[in-house]
Amino acid sequence: MNIHEYQAKQLLHQYGVAVPSGQPCTTVAEAEIAARNIFGSGHGLVVIKSQIHAGGRGKGTFKSGFKGGVKLARSVEEVVDIAGKMLGQVLVTQQTGPEGRLVQTILVAAAEEIKKEFYLAVLLDRAVSRPLIMASTEGGVEIEEVAHHSPEKIFKEWVDPAVGLMPYQTRKLAASLGLKGDLFNQACKLIAGVYKTWWESDAAMVEINPLCVVGTPSGKDALVAVDAKIGLDDNALYRHPEIVKMRDLAEESPLEVEASKHALNYIKLDGNIACLVNGAGLAMATMDIIQHSGGRPANFLDVGGGASKDQVTAAFRIILSDASVEGIFVNIFGGIMDCNVIATGIVAAVRETGLKLPLVVRLEGNNVAIGKQTLAQSGLTIINGDTMADAALKVVAAVANR
Repeated sequence: MNIHEYQAKQLLHQYGVAVPSGQPCTTVAEAEIAARNIFGSGHGLVVIKSQIHAGGRGKGTFKSGFKGGVKLARSVEEVVDIAGKMLGQVLVTQQTGPEGRLVQTILVAAAEEIKKEFYLAVLLDRAVSRPLIMASTEGGVEIEEVAHHSPEKIFKEWVDPAVGLMPYQTRKLAASLGLKGDLFNQACKLIAGVYKTWWESDAAMVEINPLCVVGTPSGKDALVAVDAKIGLDDNALYRHPEIVKMRDLAEESPLEVEASKHALNYIKLDGNIACLVNGAGLAMATMDIIQHSGGRPANFLDVGGGASKDQVTAAFRIILSDASVEGIFVNIFGGIMDCNVIATGIVAAVRETGLKLPLVVRLEGNNVAIGKQTLAQSGLTIINGDTMADAALKVVAAVANR
């Protein structure tokens, strides 16, 4: 699950990470109040940031023609003007695609003078099954670009989960960034806070880009998380009801939201052949073989190892809600799953939805003979696939001949 930047900063702040003072606003009036508070506390510059689940906001363009989803302002009047041009408007960035995202919330925050930018992130290194802290002196740049052009500028520390983050590791990272004196001490505290945020929130990743040395109204330099992104592990959300409340369904695909209600894993793609599969690995292989056979997968849909008849029916309804779907490939391997349960669900779903699209089913494994018998005796037009490759070729051909 992803959360907005302002929500990420709220989490970080709870764990002692320094973030710019600011306020999420859903109306122009709220933005005006937030701006007055920030200017009134001695800050000379305010940043207004569109809150959507997509990167590249600063270089984005609103469909209204207004350019930039991140803007600076030096007066309350300027903040009000910019807020009015952002709220309720659709912002298009490289990550949103041409349809863009509706901006319903903006973050109005203090924007001090930035003197130096860094990069900091915590994630899981799956190769060694340990938390990894990455830092770089090249902040404000995509970390992939840094890794490609200047890998020596990326510093890494792996954490033993049984021991936790050690103080010497935060000092090592702070020194690698070239920080000294009070900024060195601030960095040690901030790195520890970012790691604790990642660990205790069950995050998949916490990324601060840029992490900045800024000048404050008091004249003292400070190390602040100017931008932040947090992705949460969906499997651990049951432990964090307070984080679940941060979920913004308006930022997610309606079909993916509907799928989550039925404990289905669904991701929409840009093809025309829908997949209904049990198991993430098999789903990936199914998408590959459709592509290999000359087709284009329309989705990733994993019903899991123990899907019920109702879940299969729900999966069909979700698939058919995608207007681009022209054929369906059901690929089931019954290890734990009973193939006849899937077959019964398929028959019920086809009858309930009045399916007219080509449907190819490949069943293999537990109780497969009864499952195939259920399909054959249904009286419905269902194409049988003897093997995975055979079924893929058949569904591609059926879609091409519609």
